[in-house]
Amino acid sequence: MKKILLSLSLLVAINIANAQTWDTQATGFSSASRGINDLQITDANTVWGLAYDGTGSATNVQEFTLTTNGGTTWVPGVINVGNAALSIGNLCAINATTAWVSAFDGTAGLGSIWKTSDSGLTWTQQNAGTFSTAASSWIDGVHFFDANNGLAFGDPVGTAFEIYKTSDGGATWTVVTSPAAVLNEYGYAGNFAYAGNTFWFTTSKGKIYRTTDMGATWTKLASPLTDFGAQVTTNNVGNIYFSDNNTGIILGSKNYVAATATTPSSGTYKIYTTTNGGTTWSAGVTYTGFKNLCYIPGTTKIIATSAVTTTTTSDGSSYSTDNGVTWTTIETGVQRLAPAFLNPTTGWCGGFNTDPLTGGVFKFNGDLANAVFGLNNNFTVTPNPANTLVSISSTLVDSYKLKVVDLTGKLIMEKELNGIQNTVDVSSLTSGMYFFTFTSEAKSETIKIIKN
Repeated sequence: MKKILLSLSLLVAINIANAQTWDTQATGFSSASRGINDLQITDANTVWGLAYDGTGSATNVQEFTLTTNGGTTWVPGVINVGNAALSIGNLCAINATTAWVSAFDGTAGLGSIWKTSDSGLTWTQQNAGTFSTAASSWIDGVHFFDANNGLAFGDPVGTAFEIYKTSDGGATWTVVTSPAAVLNEYGYAGNFAYAGNTFWFTTSKGKIYRTTDMGATWTKLASPLTDFGAQVTTNNVGNIYFSDNNTGIILGSKNYVAATATTPSSGTYKIYTTTNGGTTWSAGVTYTGFKNLCYIPGTTKIIATSAVTTTTTSDGSSYSTDNGVTWTTIETGVQRLAPAFLNPTTGWCGGFNTDPLTGGVFKFNGDLANAVFGLNNNFTVTPNPANTLVSISSTLVDSYKLKVVDLTGKLIMEKELNGIQNTVDVSSLTSGMYFFTFTSEAKSETIKIIKN
C-alpha cells in the first residue's frame, strides 16, 4: 500500500506581515517559499530546521538550515543521501555538529538512516541493508536520546514492526522485537513523540507503541482514535505530543476531510489527555484552535500555531498553561508553521522565506512563564490595567494601525493612529483581558491589556 505523509492541513506559502511577538529570521535558502516543517532545538543557540517546498508544486526537497548563534544567522545545506528522489522523513539533532535523518521512497517505502558529524556538510548511511523487505518495509523515523543511544522504526515485516536500536551512535544496530501487529497496521512517517528515555509512535489502527527504556522493550497501547493518518479509517487522523514521561495529548479528528489544493482540511477536532504515558486517555474536549502544537518540555504549557491555508484570517498563535483546557490568543492574522520550544522564553516556529535574506523562520519574543509578549517593545500602553483612557506611545514615527481583540480572537476595535502619541477610550469594554496589536508596514507587535 502506498502510504502518504499526512499533516493536519495543507501548508502553502502565503505572503504575510510579521508580528513582533515572533521576530523574523532568514533561513538562507536560495529558493523562495521554502517552508520549515520540523525544528530541532539542542540548546539556546543551536537549532536545526528541516525544509520542504511551500509553492504547492510538491517538489521533493532534501535541505536543512542550521543556526549556532540563536538565529542571528542561519546556514542552509543539502541532505545528500545519494538519491534525490528520496523523501526526508524526519531530522533528529543532538548538537551543532551531529544529526540523523530518515529517508524513504514515496511509493515503494523501504529507506534508511543517514548521519552527519560535520554540521551537515556530509551524510553517511547507517544500518545499511535494513528496511529493505519489498512490499513491507517502510522507515518511519529515527530518534536519538543522546550521542550514543538511538532507535529507528518502520512498518511491520511479518507480524512485528521493524525496529532497531543502537548504543554506539549508530555504528552498529540491533533488531528489537515489538508487540504483534495486525492486518493493515503500519506507522506514519514523522508521527511520533519523545520525552526523556521514552518514545511513542502511532499506527493506522489507532494504536500507540511506547518504549520507556530507549527502545529496548515496547508496549502496545490503545488510543481514542481508530487511525492516526486517515489511510485505513479515512476519517480519523491525529498527532501525539508529550511533555514528560507521563503528560501528553492527542489532537485528533474522527470526521476528518483531507485538504485539497484550494481548501484546508476540515473536521471536528478534540484534545485527549493522558497523565500515565498513554496507558489511558480522557474522553476528549472539542478544540477549534491552531493545529500545530508543541509542549514547553516538562510543563503543561502548550504553544499552538496556525496550519492553514488559503487565507490569513484564521492564522496566528496561542498558548495554554493547563494542558490544553483553556487557550489565550497571542496574535491573529499571521501565518505560522510548526513550533518548537526549549523553555518559556526560547522558541522558534517555521515560516516561508522570500529569498536568502528574507524570512523563513520566526524566533519567539516573549516570556510564556509570565504571559509577556514582545519584549523588545516599540509600543507602550499606559495605564495597564486601565479603566477609561489609555495612552499609546511609539518609537516609530510613521503611522500605524491598532486592532483590539478579546480572548476569543473577536475583533473589538480597529483604528488608524499617527505614530507619535494617541489616546484610546476603552471605557466601553467589559472587564477582562484584551490584545492590542499594532501594525506598521512590515512590523507588528501585540501587547496584553487588562481592562478593570
